[in-house]
Amino acid sequence: MSGTSQVPMRQQVEEFVNNLQEEIVLAFEKLDPNAPQFKRDSWVRAEGGMGRSCVFASPIDDGATVSSSAPQSILEKAGVNVSVVHGVLPPPAIRQMRADHTSMPLPDSPDGLPFFAAGISLVVHPRNPHCPTVHANYRYFEITEPKRDDAEPGDQQPKVLAWWFGGGSDLTPSYLYEEDAVHFHSTIQKACDKHGPQLYPTFKKWCDEYFFIPHRKESRGIGGLFFDDLNEGTHLRLPNPEVPRPRTPSEIFAFIQDLGKAFVPSYIPILELRHAQPYTPHERRWQLLRRGRYVEFNLVYDRGTKFGLMTPGARIESILMSLPEIARWEYMSDLGEEGTEEGKLLAVLRETRNWV
Repeated sequence: MSGTSQVPMRQQVEEFVNNLQEEIVLAFEKLDPNAPQFKRDSWVRAEGGMGRSCVFASPIDDGATVSSSAPQSILEKAGVNVSVVHGVLPPPAIRQMRADHTSMPLPDSPDGLPFFAAGISLVVHPRNPHCPTVHANYRYFEITEPKRDDAEPGDQQPKVLAWWFGGGSDLTPSYLYEEDAVHFHSTIQKACDKHGPQLYPTFKKWCDEYFFIPHRKESRGIGGLFFDDLNEGTHLRLPNPEVPRPRTPSEIFAFIQDLGKAFVPSYIPILELRHAQPYTPHERRWQLLRRGRYVEFNLVYDRGTKFGLMTPGARIESILMSLPEIARWEYMSDLGEEGTEEGKLLAVLRETRNWV
């Protein structure tokens, strides 16, 4: 399955995510040339596949008491990871995925299903409380027929039974700057609109629904895009067949490429604008509390984290890369009252807003 190209889709996606990873990491390193470079860490998965993690970690400080007076790196913790893996998906992981993927086939045996997955996933936690955390991931997944016992090493690739793309990007600020929210959403909307008018509003709404913390009754951030199970078949979130949208593998891959390339212009200008703003211990404390909410969502609700931990040979360091080095939880915190800057953010997190 490769659309109009003779190159298999899995190979096209692998090349794309590797190039995008390098582009994004170099953009961060150019922004802060005096900071340590990202650590490039290539790895091999014993069960099949490989990847490269690019991780930035600043020297550990004492958390809430750090001030903005000393020279410090713009980023505090960041990871831009690529994985290209294959193997057999065990039944527990299949059951987890079937709840969200209508195209996922049932296995013919208790051994599971062969799979291939390639993607890029990134999370960036800046140091300054006025800079938002950002998350993005774009991935391709396919299920294939089990390999025959009599198959020769040179045989063609097994038949693809199901395939889909997924991904998204979202912003999680500690302090609300509406112009930053408008810039971020406008940039990704432009990338979506090239491929169909219903994509941005549909996937923005899906993002608002997905990144919600039920036990807090608030969103993790101010949204962006979220989508999954995007293939040539009918999609429950895109029911109107008359409205243009990408359908073939090559069309959907082109959509993914445009979204991936939109990451740097959607986020780097915000860092350039905010990273040098002075901040107080009070603002740092609030930032660490908001990071605590980020951790709660990722460990309790995030599907990607759950799936990763269920996959045989899971690389825990990469799966938990999304967590900040420093976070905070306070019992009955007094921050976030109405009329404060913290309360202004909470009001938006408790009632979604359209930014463009």
